Amino acid sequence: MAEESRPPRKPQRQPRRAPRPAGPPPGEAALREAALAHLARFAATEAGLKRVLQRRVDRWARRAEAEGAAAEAIAPQAAAARAMAATVAKAMVAAGAVDDAAFAESRARRLARAGRSRRAIAAHLGAKGVAAETAAAALPEAGAELDAALAQCRRRRIGPFATQTPPGDPQAARAARLKSLAALARAGFGREVAEAALSMDPAEAEERLIALRQG
Repeated sequence: MAEESRPPRKPQRQPRRAPRPAGPPPGEAALREAALAHLARFAATEAGLKRVLQRRVDRWARRAEAEGAAAEAIAPQAAAARAMAATVAKAMVAAGAVDDAAFAESRARRLARAGRSRRAIAAHLGAKGVAAETAAAALPEAGAELDAALAQCRRRRIGPFATQTPPGDPQAARAARLKSLAALARAGFGREVAEAALSMDPAEAEERLIALRQG
């Protein structure tokens, strides 16, 4: 006699974890520990670290409010904790754990090798909280802009790294080149640099990118 087919067992649901109690607002010791844990994993600027710590304070405030604490009681505690977050971030700078100039130089080199223009790099550093003067000092030299444009050409498979043969129709070829120029312009490269990158011999372009990676 054949065994009766049994319906498949439904997977047991894991019990939901109880929400983490808010507890007291983050103090100096907790914020310093959080700062060191973040810096052990990521490079950061003073402004960036301050944002990370202040978001931690904001999460505490939301949990405290969800637990029923009065907004009037949370606000001054959160304000004091946010101020302490700024103090801790500044202390990390004084201790040498955070260095905006070193961050800017390292990030600028990496972005240039990835094909980012000086304009795009400056915008990126500004968004990370690097001061304008510090960012300007970290930007690659103007001569390196051509190498960055070539790296962008490789990413987009245009110019010397195009995978398709240019159209035989002169009008179509001109349209394709204008499209490539527009792509480089959107990436922040000037017309002169873009024209030079698109017109470069493929072998020379490859050699320059190899030197860029090794440098």
